[in-house]
Amino acid sequence: MVQVAVLIPALNPDQQLVQLIRKLQQVQSDLLAFVVVDDGSDNSHQPIFHKLAQFHEPKLHILHHVQNQGKGAALKTGLNYCLQHFPQIRGIATMDSDGQHTVTALQSCLQQFQKNPQHLVIGTRQFNQKIPFRSRFGNLLTSGLVRTFTHQNISDTQTGLRVIPVAYAQQLVHFPGNHYEFEFDMLLKAKAAGVTVTETPIPTIYLNGNRASHFRVVRDSLAIYSRFLKFSASSLISFFIDIGLFSLIMMLVEVHSLRNILVATIIARSLSAVVNYLINHHLVFGHAGQRTLLKYGCLLVVQMLASGYFTSVVTGILPDSAGSLTPTIAKIIVDLTLFILSYWVQRDVIFKEGRHVDN
Repeated sequence: MVQVAVLIPALNPDQQLVQLIRKLQQVQSDLLAFVVVDDGSDNSHQPIFHKLAQFHEPKLHILHHVQNQGKGAALKTGLNYCLQHFPQIRGIATMDSDGQHTVTALQSCLQQFQKNPQHLVIGTRQFNQKIPFRSRFGNLLTSGLVRTFTHQNISDTQTGLRVIPVAYAQQLVHFPGNHYEFEFDMLLKAKAAGVTVTETPIPTIYLNGNRASHFRVVRDSLAIYSRFLKFSASSLISFFIDIGLFSLIMMLVEVHSLRNILVATIIARSLSAVVNYLINHHLVFGHAGQRTLLKYGCLLVVQMLASGYFTSVVTGILPDSAGSLTPTIAKIIVDLTLFILSYWVQRDVIFKEGRHVDN
């Protein structure tokens, strides 16, 4: 049987955590350890952890953050602890402390993990009943982003019930992000790391309208979407530089031939590409490999040729009523299409994170 440890991050927990640990004790033959990470809970909630300590359960390990660092930080603390202290485990199961996840649901995920111990198994809730708006809305957005940019159909991107293979956990402890974006990145980067995400249906449980959740709608949503937002911002800056230079050159040469369009495209794109590379290299994807510049250069050449050629084609299709702006309008249409393609290539090939890391 594949051995697994259970990791539970907790911030100001209530009796639900105590009940969860008691139920885990009843099935402990299937579990190697229970690790609870107190993420800086206030003094009024410390009695919960004291009560857990009084269980004198040898498999129970309680870790403490002096100050609240965020759910992602608590998960990384727990993952690192499990990797260091339980070398025989094959997976680490994460659960929320607020009663949303039952032991039965955990066992369903563990059964799936036993079949595929290299997969990231997630417990997916069924959104066919009345659930809090922020949960439904947030999951809809994040599922759409994951589907758009990784081609993975993950129905519940915000579930905290997951069984993580050890090989992937070893990478996760080095991921940036200390709040809810960490869990989102875990799914977003799984494909690049060669990890298959497998879903297992679990009951949908929201106690008291999900009031126990510490998800901050505005701040945590921005953190979750920050990578795409930063990429969009870097592309927007480069886009204005590219279009501005291209328009200026085309106004100066006047003749809208394929040769002139290609020359203008190369000059404008070369400058904007330098800006785009520096921003994405240092701020967006956060991965610095020695071969990154070479791969980015290849993408730049292909993108320039595609942009120049298709801009010329679209220019010939558009009516001449726009005058000297016709090539610019055509270029905007073409480059907006190339924007999505560029994101996929940069994320999955150039700045790829995971097991294939440039040296």
